Amino acid sequence: MDHFLYKNGQLMAEDVAIADIAAAVGTPFYVYSAATLTRHYRLFSEALDPLPHTVCFAIKSLSNLAVLKLLGDLGAGMDVVSGGEYMRAKAAGVPGERIVFSGVGKTRDEMRLALTGGVRQFNVESEPELLALSEVATALGAVAPITLRVNPDVDAKTHEKIATGKKENKFGIPISKARAVYAQAASLPGLQVVGIDVHIGSQLTDLAPFEAAFVKIAELTEQLRADGHTISRLDLGGGLGIPYTRSNEAPPLPLDYGALVKRTLGHLGCEIEIEPGRLISGNSGLLVSEVIYVKEGEDRTFLIVDAAMNDLVRPSMYGAHHDIVPVIEAAAGAPPQDYDVVGPVCETGDTFAKARALPPIGAGELLAFRSAGAYGAVMASEYNTRPLVPEVLVQGDHFAVIRARPTFEDILKRESIPAWL
Repeated sequence: MDHFLYKNGQLMAEDVAIADIAAAVGTPFYVYSAATLTRHYRLFSEALDPLPHTVCFAIKSLSNLAVLKLLGDLGAGMDVVSGGEYMRAKAAGVPGERIVFSGVGKTRDEMRLALTGGVRQFNVESEPELLALSEVATALGAVAPITLRVNPDVDAKTHEKIATGKKENKFGIPISKARAVYAQAASLPGLQVVGIDVHIGSQLTDLAPFEAAFVKIAELTEQLRADGHTISRLDLGGGLGIPYTRSNEAPPLPLDYGALVKRTLGHLGCEIEIEPGRLISGNSGLLVSEVIYVKEGEDRTFLIVDAAMNDLVRPSMYGAHHDIVPVIEAAAGAPPQDYDVVGPVCETGDTFAKARALPPIGAGELLAFRSAGAYGAVMASEYNTRPLVPEVLVQGDHFAVIRARPTFEDILKRESIPAWL
């Protein structure tokens, strides 16, 4: 569910007309619904009641400070994968005890940053990282709370570029080695084992892979406790998918996911941590773009829009689908036409959709790309010296620009020409 609906023929973001935002901000732009973000966070938290739990939003999906502040004020923790994301979480007012530091390549500088600023735990991914964290914590006179990310060798049956739980993936410690690495962790100074971490991938639309992984984690928990380890937290990662089309079968609901967690892990008495990103942020955002030209090709019609692959890379990078709708609602019974929706970048890959059935569209009209809140603005670049897309947050009947579009002067000022040139 989202809060982007037509009212009196106009696509609205909550109670604000998208066309009014476009007139004020210019296109392209991202717009997020505070009501949708709030609802999706609460659905996850309520789904895990009455288990003790923490819902840590995966910042990598949508990292704007205003969004993080909104979720943090609701009680969300944050899952970060870099020093920069850690600083974003702190800048948004999230305390260190609600920040989980994940990622396969944490540097010693990032470890020091989190240890001095406060951190809930490090999700450690390898033996070399374990040794490095022990050294850093000991040098600081600190104790680093840790889980070990265990790779359960479960096929999430998702896109190959976002699968993380199979043995050939770079993530985590093979479950076959877990007991030995936990023993190593317990022997090292500066570390405190607090739990287990697992994350098998993103955009999962079936609960079966989660169940296979959680059953293995339940068994491992019992084994590690028998070995003398304190396992009080189970970090289950994120990964639950969203419907990117209005016509496809809906993925499982957070309520179904919560029931699975309770059934497979609830008997262990652990605090449950989950790190959803896409399901909280994905349907909370749109990318809005204007049609520059309607170009008639030999065997197809192109809608050339002012958004490009640098603004929303998912279709080019993953072959991903986003529903595309007109901002001004089509007249009832308007015959659909097939369009290739493309951007202005000089690459064939700058294509959002091929042979997409849409109502008749003309130059100057606005289109909205749905389900663009996750991995949209965060993956945007300034390729072709195209300024980063502004971001807008709507709450009720008002909106605010939460990241401004830089000017060309802003972009050029970041660079310098050496005196010897």
